[in-house]
Amino acid sequence: MIFDLAFIWAGLIAFAVLTYVVLDGFDLGLGILFPFAKSDADRDQMMNSVAPVWDGNETWLVLGGGGLFAVFPLAYAVIMPALYMPIMAMLLALVFRGVSFEYRWRTTRWKGVWDVAFFGGSVIAALSQGIALGALVQGIEVADRAYAGGWFDWLTPFSILTGVAVVVGYALLGATWLVLKTENALQIQMRGYAWYLGAATLGLIGLVSLLTPFQDPIYFQRWFSLPGSLWTMLVPLVMLGLVWSFFRGLNDQRDLQPFLSALGFFTVSFVGIGISFYPMMVPPSLSIWDAAAPDSSLAFALVGAVVLIPVILGYTAYAYWVFRGKMDPAEGYH
Repeated sequence: MIFDLAFIWAGLIAFAVLTYVVLDGFDLGLGILFPFAKSDADRDQMMNSVAPVWDGNETWLVLGGGGLFAVFPLAYAVIMPALYMPIMAMLLALVFRGVSFEYRWRTTRWKGVWDVAFFGGSVIAALSQGIALGALVQGIEVADRAYAGGWFDWLTPFSILTGVAVVVGYALLGATWLVLKTENALQIQMRGYAWYLGAATLGLIGLVSLLTPFQDPIYFQRWFSLPGSLWTMLVPLVMLGLVWSFFRGLNDQRDLQPFLSALGFFTVSFVGIGISFYPMMVPPSLSIWDAAAPDSSLAFALVGAVVLIPVILGYTAYAYWVFRGKMDPAEGYH
């Protein structure tokens, strides 16, 4: 075909996953920071800052997972058995978190229980996402077009490290979101947290980045062999610019700049993973084209995606535009 449909779909799924991470990341980060709020009023304000948009953020997770099943069925059939436990833990945590988001407003006696559920669901969901990512980066064993590994192959020191990195990184996104959306004592508290979380996130990104090339010889070759390394060097250079922007924004007490810079940390890290992976859909053995459905199926699904994705982008952008600006502590979504 004139257009490489498998390549286009790989890009669309990567876009959906990245969009989910940058949108739902600060949402989960609020839950991770929940126990550190100094009062019930602060916790209410934290929740209200995302109440109008939190459920829409997870649309992108559904799009990424559903798209993988529809257009890369072999990849889906291999990844799911390899990552059943972290994926199921993530989904159950998101369910508990979603229920607690609504139920904590309906009770006084059990409010503390739902606060714990909101915190626990956020931490487990973030940790599970990071562990699944680490397990995918380190490679999934495939034989005869099926998963050939064990039940706990996903549980390694590297995957635990990536899980912790995602938890800390999401907490950073949550802190910078609250710097953007709140004022006075809560904003000051979260700006202080953002300094420490930013330093911790960057340290963990650096450690994971140093270990990733040693997970597979292809990764190492791609990052450290000429002439390809001339292009990959752009990644750390862009990251350095974002680091300067992040800490400068905090130092100058700007509200938006630290949040955008933190989102940039995740975007650049995601690009780095893409550089390591390409053209593999399931490292180290299944490429995009090995895992893709027939071209006729890809083309049929693409018609729907061309209509659906702009609609989702449109209503997401509209929701954020309507609820832009600072939160008024005296008012709330609930």
